[in-house]
Amino acid sequence: MNLFNKLHGRRVPPGLEWQILRKLPHITLAGSLIPVALAVLVRVLPPEPGVDVAKHIKTVDIFAIATAITFFTAVLTVAIACVVVFLMKGPAYVADAYPLQHSDHPATGPAPSNDPDRG
Repeated sequence: MNLFNKLHGRRVPPGLEWQILRKLPHITLAGSLIPVALAVLVRVLPPEPGVDVAKHIKTVDIFAIATAITFFTAVLTVAIACVVVFLMKGPAYVADAYPLQHSDHPATGPAPSNDPDRG
């Protein structure tokens, strides 16, 4: 018994999802370098007078980590969406037939109502 019955010749060509998936590693690398560059820059540039340097570096580090986590979450979400679109564009399958009980002899009269208000 064949578990899945494919519709032959029914496949949608790849589209934008493959282009996005191919660019995601480059986008991820570029996007992860921005928070790292920010954290490095705050350590390299001279601080303003009257600013607590340790507190300033700590604040920028927290901001950089939060930005990186948010960015990675967005990239993962886009990747999952691309995979879902790719899977949905896959081959189509024929559903199994559902035999009706009264297909040869349909019931006569009005259909029974399940509404308690209609007596």
